[in-house]
Amino acid sequence: MFFSGVELFPVEDRKKEKNSKFLSRLKSKREKPHSRPQLSERHSELVDTIRAQMQISEAMDACIRRNMVQLTARRTCGQIDLPQISLELLIGIFRSDFPNEKSYIQWKSRQVNILEELLYFSAELPETERVIIKTCLAKIRDTKEWDVAMSPAQRVEIISSIRQVASKAFFQQGKFGLQNETYYWQAAYHLNIRLYEKLLNGVFDILDEGQLIEEADAILSLIKLTWSTLGITDKLHDALYGWALVQQFVDTAEGTLLEHAGLQLQRVVSAKEDDCNEGQYMNSITCLKERNGSQKKLNLVQSIFLSIGTWCDSKLQDYHLHFSEKPVHFKKVVALASTIGLLSSADCADKVIVNASREKVKSYVERSVEAAIGRVAVTVLESKERTHRLALLANQLRLIADRELKIFFPVLCQWSPESMMISVQKLHQFYGEILIPFLKGVSSLSEDARSVLPAAYALDNELGQIYTSALEEQKVQHSPRPYLDHYQIEKVSGPLIIDWVIGQHTHILEWTRRALDLEDWEPLSFHQRQAASIVEVFRILEETVDQLFGMNLPLDITHLQALLSIVFHSLDAYLQRVLNQLVEKNHLYPSAPPLTRYTETAIPLIKKRLNEYKVLDDIMLDRLNELTIPKLCIRLNTLQKQVGVLEDDIRNSWAAVRPSLNQTQAEEEPVEILESDSLTHNETVDELFGTTFNIIRDTAKDIGQKTCDLIGTRVVFWDLRDAFLFHLYRGNVESTRLENFLPDFDTVLDNVCGVIDDAVRDVVVISIYKASLEGFVWVLLDGGPCRAFSDSDIILLEEDLLTLKEFFIADGEGLPESLVEQEAKFAERILHMFSLQTETVIQMLMTASELISMGLDSNKQGHTNLGDAHTLMRVLCHKKDREASKFLKVQYQLPMSSDYDDTPLGDSTSRLPRMSDVLKRSTSIRWNKKRQSSFKSMKKKIQGATNEIRNVGR
Repeated sequence: MFFSGVELFPVEDRKKEKNSKFLSRLKSKREKPHSRPQLSERHSELVDTIRAQMQISEAMDACIRRNMVQLTARRTCGQIDLPQISLELLIGIFRSDFPNEKSYIQWKSRQVNILEELLYFSAELPETERVIIKTCLAKIRDTKEWDVAMSPAQRVEIISSIRQVASKAFFQQGKFGLQNETYYWQAAYHLNIRLYEKLLNGVFDILDEGQLIEEADAILSLIKLTWSTLGITDKLHDALYGWALVQQFVDTAEGTLLEHAGLQLQRVVSAKEDDCNEGQYMNSITCLKERNGSQKKLNLVQSIFLSIGTWCDSKLQDYHLHFSEKPVHFKKVVALASTIGLLSSADCADKVIVNASREKVKSYVERSVEAAIGRVAVTVLESKERTHRLALLANQLRLIADRELKIFFPVLCQWSPESMMISVQKLHQFYGEILIPFLKGVSSLSEDARSVLPAAYALDNELGQIYTSALEEQKVQHSPRPYLDHYQIEKVSGPLIIDWVIGQHTHILEWTRRALDLEDWEPLSFHQRQAASIVEVFRILEETVDQLFGMNLPLDITHLQALLSIVFHSLDAYLQRVLNQLVEKNHLYPSAPPLTRYTETAIPLIKKRLNEYKVLDDIMLDRLNELTIPKLCIRLNTLQKQVGVLEDDIRNSWAAVRPSLNQTQAEEEPVEILESDSLTHNETVDELFGTTFNIIRDTAKDIGQKTCDLIGTRVVFWDLRDAFLFHLYRGNVESTRLENFLPDFDTVLDNVCGVIDDAVRDVVVISIYKASLEGFVWVLLDGGPCRAFSDSDIILLEEDLLTLKEFFIADGEGLPESLVEQEAKFAERILHMFSLQTETVIQMLMTASELISMGLDSNKQGHTNLGDAHTLMRVLCHKKDREASKFLKVQYQLPMSSDYDDTPLGDSTSRLPRMSDVLKRSTSIRWNKKRQSSFKSMKKKIQGATNEIRNVGR
C-alpha cells in the first residue's frame, strides 16, 4: 500500500483489538466527520484489521510502518521487491523493539530465511556473489556477532553488501514479458505463493475460523496491491483462494466455506484461455505430485485441482463415514468434485466423460455401502446388548438404506440413476446370506425369533419398496423386472403365529373365568362404575391385540380370523357367565291368590290363611341375595362397555399392516388383479368384523335388557313387596292410597341413579316404571280376597294412576311424557273395565269362556289380555258388587272373600281354587249352537242367573 501511493495515517489514541468482530463494531464511531481523508482512514482500518487477523502486535506494526515510510522516501524506482523490504526492516528494527529476546530472534531468523531463499537458493548469481550472501547472512543470524559485537556501521556495511547483490537480481528482466513482471515472479514463486496464502488466510476470523470476517471483500481488494510484487494473476488468485477455502473447510467443517470455494474454482474453470505469455508463466509455476505411484510435474492450478479432487475422491469413496453426521456437506462436496472435473458437469455432452462419471459414482456407491456394512457388522459383533445380533444388524442396515435414499441418492442420481438399486442389492444380499441359516432353525416364537423375524421382515419390506420405487423411476416397468429374492419371512412366521394365537385363546378363557370367579360386582370407583372383571377381560384382549400386531410380522386373513375368534369366544364366555348368574323374573312374582267373591258381612268360625309368598329353594335365594339392585346396576353398566373401541383398534392395526402385505404382492401381480383381490379381501374383512362384533353387541344388548327388566321387577315385586305390593289398597282404598308409597320409590330411584351410568339411567327408570304399573295392575287383578273396589274407589284409583305417572314425569325432568302415557294405557284400560256395568263384564266373560271351549283362548301365552276370561274373571272377583258376587257363586262356586284372613302368611296348606280349575267349571257346560243360538240368548240366561242369586240373598 505504501509503495502504491496510498496514504496511510497511524491511528492513535484508540484501543486496538485482535479480532475483526470488535473492530467492526467500532465502525459506527469512526463514521463521524474527521479531518483526515475518509479513504485513507478506511485503508488504515483495514490494515488494522489485517494486523489483528495476523496477530501482529501494535509495537511491531509501528516499527514496520516507520521503516516503510523511510524506505518509500529513499526509493529511486517505482517498484519494490521482497529483499528490499527485509533489508530495510533488518537495519531499522532492533532488539529493543521486542518484548523479549526470543521474539526478536524468531523475527530476525524469518527475515534471514527470506533473504536466503530469494538470493542464495533462487537467484541465478555468480558463485562469488553467492558466497558473499552466505557469509553476510551467517553474520546476521549469529546473535552475538550481529547484535553485540558489531557496530551500527558494520551492520550497515553488511546490509549494503547484500543490497548490492540483490540490486543485480532486481534489475534482471522477467522471462515472460508480462506487465509488472519481475525477476522474482518465476525465480521465487514458491515463496511468493506461500506468502500470498498467508495473506489470504487473514480473511478467516481468528475467533471463529469457520467464518469469513465482514471486511473480507475489502481486504481481498487491498491484498490485490501485492500482485505485482508476488507475481499473482487473476487465475492464480481464484485458484489459491479456492484452495485456502477448501483447506479451511477441512479444518473447521463449516459448509459455507465449500460454497465459496466452489464459486472461486468455477471462476478458474470458466476463465478465458490464457494468452501465450501468461500461459507460459502459469506453466512455469510447477509442483511435483505423486500419482499412481509416480511423481508428476504439474502447474499450480492443475496441482490445486488434483489435490482437491484427491480429497473429494477420498471422501466419496466412503461417503457414509464422512457425511452421515453432517449430510448437508455431501451435496457441496459432490458439487465441488463436479466443478474441478472429477465428475462430469450437468451440461456435459461428451458421452465418454459422462460414462466415466457414471462408473465412478457406481464405484463410490459400492465401496461406501460395503464399508458401511463392514462397520455395522463389527459394531454388532462387539455389542453387549441383549437383543439378538441379527436383529441389531437388520436395524443398522435399515439406517444405511434410509440414509442412502434420503441423503445420498438424490445427489448421485444425476450421474447414476441405478445407484439406489446397487446399494439395495448389496444390503439385501449381505443380510440374506446371514439370515437364511437362522430361519432354518426357527421352530417357535422364541425370544430370539420374536426379535429377529420382525427386524428381518422390516428390512426386507423396506428394501423391497425402495427397489421397486427405483425401478419405476427408471421407467423400466415394461421390461423384465429383476425383483429382489425376498427372505420369505411369512412362510416361517405364519404357522408360528397361529400356534401362538391358539395358546393365547386358552390363556384368555382361563383368565376370564378367574376374573368372574373373583368378581364382587362393586364399582371400580365413583367415576368408573363398571365391574373390575370386564376391565380385566378387555385389558387382556387389548394386550393380546397389541402383542400380535406389535410383533411386526406379516399377517394374513387367517391370523385375523384367529384373533377375532379369541375376541368372540372370550367376550361370549363372559356374557354367558353373566347371563347364567341372573334369575328369571317370574320367580319374583307372588304366588297366585285365591279366586273369591266379594261379601259385605260374614262371620266364619275359622278363617283360611292366604299364601302370598312363593317358596324358593336355597340356591335361588342365594342367587337373589347376590343380585341386589346396586349390583344389578353395576352389571348393567358393565354390559355397556364399548366393544367398538376394541374393534376400531383391531381394524386400525390391520389397516396398518395391510399396505406391507400389498407391497409384496405388487411386485409380482398385475394392478388389475390386485384391485380385484383388494375388493374381495376388504369384503371378507368387513364380514369378519361384522359377524364377530355384531353378535357380541346383540348378546350384550339382550342380557342388558334382561338385567334391566330384572331390576324393575325386583324393585317392585321383591324389595318393595311388603312395603308396597302387599299393603296397597289392602282393606280399603282411602287409607292406603298410592301416594303413601311414593317415598319408597323415590328412595329406590335415588339409589339407582347414584350407581347407574347416565347412558342407561333412563332405561332402568323405565323398567322400574313398567314394573310399578305391573304391580298396580297386579293389585287390581290379583290382589286377593282382601281387595275389592267399588265404583267410587275407581275414581281414586284413576287419581292414583295419574299420580304415579306424574311422579315419573317429574315436572319434565324425568321420563318423557309420551312414553309414560304409552306405558300406562294397559292399566288405564283395566281401570276402565272396573268402571263398566257388572252385566257388561259378565257378558264379556261368557263370550271369552265360549272361546275357550272352542280352543281359541287368547291367554295361551300366559300374558294378561283385556278381553280374556282370566282378566274378566279377576275383575269380577275384585268388584265390590253384589251382582258380581252372586254370579260368581252360582256360576263358579267361588268362596267368599271373608272366609280368608287378610293378614299375609308365607306358609299355608289351604287348597285355593286355581284359575284354570275355575275356568274348567265354566267351560264344562258346552255352549254349542243348539243351547246358545245367539249373544242375546246368552245375555238372558246370565240375567236370569243373576236374578236367582238376588232372590237367594233376600
